[in-house]
Amino acid sequence: MSIALYPGSFDPPTNGHLSLVERGLAVFDKIIVSVVANPAKSTALFSLDERLELLKGSLAHLPQDRLTLSTFSGLTIEYARQAGAAAILRGLRGSADFEYERQLAEINRHLAQDVQTVFLMADYKWFFISSSTVKEAASLGADVDGLVPKIVAEGLKKKFGVNK
Repeated sequence: MSIALYPGSFDPPTNGHLSLVERGLAVFDKIIVSVVANPAKSTALFSLDERLELLKGSLAHLPQDRLTLSTFSGLTIEYARQAGAAAILRGLRGSADFEYERQLAEINRHLAQDVQTVFLMADYKWFFISSSTVKEAASLGADVDGLVPKIVAEGLKKKFGVNK
């Protein structure tokens, strides 16, 4: 069974993240979608538990026997090994993502040659969105429906006190 770890902050999950999971399931037997508890990103809008719930609701339409949701802290490569993942799944939106992700892939390869990094290009519909831009737009009252799953749009409206 081929298992991939898809790590991220998912603050919040976007349609780009969902697209990557859906497309990843065409490549891997199972995907572990894991929210990284990153102390360097202490300004998260949603708590770890909230992000897990948003992911759970957002991914409910996918085969649950092929998905695992989790959280972790520490080195991604170590968590991948502990989880039995043969690959780390990452999405690329453009050249800036590539340089950053390539550096991570290289250090992970140095630390664990048995875990591969697999890149999927973002779907053309979602290459322009990021969690940061979605949060910023939502904080200013913009309607982010269509950029994020419905459950996430509702969560953002609650966080920012937007009633539409």
